[in-house]
Amino acid sequence: MSLSAQTGRSSGNKPLDGKTIVVTGAAGILGAAVASKAKSLGATVELVDVVAGFKSKLGRTHLVDLTDTTAVSRCIAALGDFDGVANIAGGFDMGPSVHATEDRMWNFLFDINVTTLRRMLSATVPVLVARGRGSIVNVGALGALKGVGNMGAYTAAKGTVMHLTEALSDEVRSSGVNVNAVLPSLIDTPRNRADMPDADHNRWVSPDALADVVCFLLSDAARAVHGALVPVRGLV
Repeated sequence: MSLSAQTGRSSGNKPLDGKTIVVTGAAGILGAAVASKAKSLGATVELVDVVAGFKSKLGRTHLVDLTDTTAVSRCIAALGDFDGVANIAGGFDMGPSVHATEDRMWNFLFDINVTTLRRMLSATVPVLVARGRGSIVNVGALGALKGVGNMGAYTAAKGTVMHLTEALSDEVRSSGVNVNAVLPSLIDTPRNRADMPDADHNRWVSPDALADVVCFLLSDAARAVHGALVPVRGLV
């Protein structure tokens, strides 16, 4: 069933018509897929990333270090009104065992996955609460539902993202703001293919398929969904 069919709208209207969606990590594989899908569903997209020289035909681009509170606040203040936020920025790295994980790796994985999210939430949640409606979608990880050997820092970081999603949803749902997260398994990206060349890549989650779920959660069709951690497993 198509997303437009799920919303109960006629084919002449798109699920994100009239909405402005902020997408972080927009220069990455998943961020670009979400931005492209949102635009195809009628949204105006505001694209945020730290990659120098990042430009896109999908919408306005904003060069922002998402760990910098002041930079994030200035960017969000300059955007004007918006309806949804897709917090796609994040990253993965394997590690040594928990007891051998050094501060550098621990801090890196928490900065890129948790600090970036917290800075965006600090800047965007008051805007959405004040307007009485809006949607936020975060990215957790299916594999972080439990600790995994040699992935302690990563699963701890993504586990934090998931708990923050649930806590924030509990805090703002009565204000008309939906907060949810997707939990992908393995995403079919060039890096993952290079790291696992012998895997059956057809069983992984494509960025486009994951973007479908993100955009559903950003749409009015998901207005009754609060605090959900949605597994997007593919065939893994």
